[in-house]
Amino acid sequence: MLRLAVRVRLEDAELVLAELLELAPSGVEEVALPEGVVEYAVYGAPGELPALPDVQAAAGGALVEVSTSEIDDDWSERWREFHRPLVLPARLTVRPPWEPPGRTPIDLVIDPGQAFGTGAHATTRMCLELMLALEPGGSFLDLGSGSGVLAIAAARLGFAPVLALDNDPASVAATRTNARANRVEVDVRRHDLRTDPTPVAQTIAANLLGRLLTVWAERLDQPPERLIASGVLVEEADGVARAFAARGLLESRRNRSGGWVALLFTRRP
Repeated sequence: MLRLAVRVRLEDAELVLAELLELAPSGVEEVALPEGVVEYAVYGAPGELPALPDVQAAAGGALVEVSTSEIDDDWSERWREFHRPLVLPARLTVRPPWEPPGRTPIDLVIDPGQAFGTGAHATTRMCLELMLALEPGGSFLDLGSGSGVLAIAAARLGFAPVLALDNDPASVAATRTNARANRVEVDVRRHDLRTDPTPVAQTIAANLLGRLLTVWAERLDQPPERLIASGVLVEEADGVARAFAARGLLESRRNRSGGWVALLFTRRP
């Protein structure tokens, strides 16, 4: 079994990940490295891995290094070691199905497959932290749902109705599967936020790229009462805040973890 590792700059990591998932839809492993570098790795037998020129083209100017190494054939089991439970003390646990139940009041089971996470990434974790600080209730929109962590957590917290949108068909399928596993009602649809109008909701969580958030802000006709925006690099945060301020959404809280920022906005009275 071979491991193909691609190291890229942190500021371009999410865009590169999207491109790599097109080449390796069965899954990409993510490892944070020092000095603002992220490593993405894919596994396969000789001849099954993406062609090196395709990988280099997908990484583009963000590329730092590409390497291959031979590994033991039990990688499909060892992959599970990278998905550990996320515990927000006294409130919420998000865990893969092979981990035992959590001891918090809310225990979510999220199957990440091999292309999604279970909520442990800093951008998702900060969204959950900001959600827990809100008074639950009213409609909720998870924009860019991935495996459905935020939408499912919202339903368990008491928001209703809950809508989850994503442009990736695999994300739509994963969110539906995980919603059923957690016995919550979530309306899941495919959606392109660059062209499709954003449904109206009282609270929106958008865990997207900073640049994509800025583009979306310009198209936001009816701002929500509360907006959680994550997936923002530290150096992008002020620009994202200005973009939403122009739509009548004022920053009320800013959380930071490593190189990432999550912002809570409230609608101007």
